Amino acid sequence: MRTGLICKKLGMSRVFDSNGSHIPVTILHLDKCQVVSSLTEEKNGYSALQIGVGEIKDKKLTKSMQGHFKKNKVEPKLKLSEFRVSPENLIDNGTEIVASHFVNGQLVDATGTSIGKGFAGAMKRHNFGGLRASHGVSISHRSHGSTGQCQDPGKVFKGKKMAGHMGASTVTTQNLEIIKTDSENGYIFVKGSVPGSKGGWVILNDAKKIPLRDDLPLPAGVKGHDLSEEAPAEETPATEEAPAEETPATEEAPAEETPATEEEAPAEKEALAEEEAKDES
Repeated sequence: MRTGLICKKLGMSRVFDSNGSHIPVTILHLDKCQVVSSLTEEKNGYSALQIGVGEIKDKKLTKSMQGHFKKNKVEPKLKLSEFRVSPENLIDNGTEIVASHFVNGQLVDATGTSIGKGFAGAMKRHNFGGLRASHGVSISHRSHGSTGQCQDPGKVFKGKKMAGHMGASTVTTQNLEIIKTDSENGYIFVKGSVPGSKGGWVILNDAKKIPLRDDLPLPAGVKGHDLSEEAPAEETPATEEAPAEETPATEEAPAEETPATEEEAPAEKEALAEEEAKDES
């Protein structure tokens, strides 16, 4: 079980696949998502990570929260959330988690606060059919009808579907697909709609009803986890320098022999000239 992320919903857009068909996506942004504190089974009875995002000034925090951030040596965060994780997936405090924590094609669960609709009637809030448009019904065409029985029990049971405040509640949408991620800029593109309004906080978790994929980064997709890929790049200059040093040596060898051949040429000419003089005499 891995940690989740806290994202800010920027809005909706679309992307095009290789076939040219468009896919509606919701754009989520990561704003310095860091581990604020770790909870262990030995100390707290369960293992979890407290994740924080955003920035906030110290003067806007309570004394206890200021001490909490100073103790863990992390900058004050605007939004905090706790995620249950396996003991082997705990991360050090201050570690920054990037968008590559999720991979393309992975399914996730998105949790957010739905858009508030205010006071709504039973037809809008609970999809009631309403009363008949004629035949004895007057004024109350969109009412919810009777809400109880008679003298016994003489009350309305709790949870009865009636008119009331609609929206502004915590909603989770399951099995949304990750279309692509941008770790450099902190963007996550999720297929379809995500609960909440623009600028609202959204919590992303691995899909609970689907087994985890084998290619997911463990314990998490942290910043700088690709350092292992840079090791071969450091060896490349060393291999290129070896032949570069040998090249001058091979070029200098014939350069030293050239003057010797030029010095021998006049000596041969003198010998031929002497032989011609003897023949003439």
